[in-house]
Amino acid sequence: MCSIHVKDPAAAHAFYTGTLGFETLMAMPEHNLYIIKDPGSDAGSVGLLLEPSDNPIGAAYMNAVHDAGLPAIVFGVPDVRAEYERLLAAGVSFKGEPAEDPSGISAVFDDGCGNYIQLHQD
Repeated sequence: MCSIHVKDPAAAHAFYTGTLGFETLMAMPEHNLYIIKDPGSDAGSVGLLLEPSDNPIGAAYMNAVHDAGLPAIVFGVPDVRAEYERLLAAGVSFKGEPAEDPSGISAVFDDGCGNYIQLHQD
């Protein structure tokens, strides 16, 4: 499992599953615990913990990365431009249009939960 600090795990869960298309691996709202996974992957795949940023160290890290304009995590997708259009139509706020460089095509958006997320295509 890996994790990403978020301001509100329940709101992040709603965004990551409802807008981005991830699937719930585990949800325990009474404990503010949400783990998601890539859609279509099996139960043994890597989970992404939507980590509460209620710890001052976690909050400071999350805020510093966001304030620096850096992505907190990168998601590989088969077609960045298509995903950009889909998410843009869903109201997601991007830092700019997809850009190509020697490593591939990327686009960065704000998840509304305290993080910039980068989409990348080789």
